[in-house]
Amino acid sequence: MITSKQRAFLRGVASLQDTVFQMGKEGVTEAFIRQLDPALEKRELIKIKVLDTAPLTARETGETLAKATRSNLVQVIGRKIVLYRPASDPDKRKIILPR
Repeated sequence: MITSKQRAFLRGVASLQDTVFQMGKEGVTEAFIRQLDPALEKRELIKIKVLDTAPLTARETGETLAKATRSNLVQVIGRKIVLYRPASDPDKRKIILPR
């Protein structure tokens, strides 16, 4: 679990990033989750846009994806979701969270 200070730090980092994935009418599928896993491992912080055609709201989608990918839901703003999961290898971590 991340603290509010760490969450604020991650929101700031995410504001500079582009959206990496889009979720449409298919919703949360196994294939989508399989695509997210390596992206989270490599980038640690990803931004997802939930399109109008998606069956779930952005909040529901974010919570579902966070649980399925074992990541932290950093932010849901409008139709954008930000997920964070540190790299499994401590030497490959790009984002160092404040204490």
